[in-house]
Amino acid sequence: MQRIVAAGERVNLTLRRLALQIIEKAPPYALIGIHPRGVPVAEALHSHIQTLVDASVLLGSLDVTFWRDDLHYSEKLRIPRPAHLPFPIEGKLIWLVDDVLYTGRTVRAALDALREIGRPAAMRLAVLVERRGLREVPLAPDCAGFVLDTHPSERVTVQLQPEPLIQIELAHA
Repeated sequence: MQRIVAAGERVNLTLRRLALQIIEKAPPYALIGIHPRGVPVAEALHSHIQTLVDASVLLGSLDVTFWRDDLHYSEKLRIPRPAHLPFPIEGKLIWLVDDVLYTGRTVRAALDALREIGRPAAMRLAVLVERRGLREVPLAPDCAGFVLDTHPSERVTVQLQPEPLIQIELAHA
């Protein structure tokens, strides 16, 4: 069973609203998308911010595979992507960007990875969807596009291409 939460222009408007919230909170802007699904969200936010402000917007990506606490539980071989950080993170305000925040473990892994790379002045979190109900790590986003109450047996998927779509699916165990 699938339930569409938002699609098309509604998702684009939400991305624009998130971009405005990031702009309001603090320049300069350095966005780092968390692989795999946070990168397209970061790219979309980057595009919106570029059109809204006359300032340089830094964009990078980070794969947190080796920092995950569940790596040894997976039967699937994970091949990490190299970090793409074409700027030093030292002393910068970093916006971590992901598609869905649920347990918080992916964000915790990203914080650990960035700590090994350098010391930003501060880090903020922007997510397109915040799922409430099963946070394992005490984290909250600074900006969230949609806040959803979902059951643990459900899965939230975000698709930005070819047409923006956010949906909830009942996972079959």
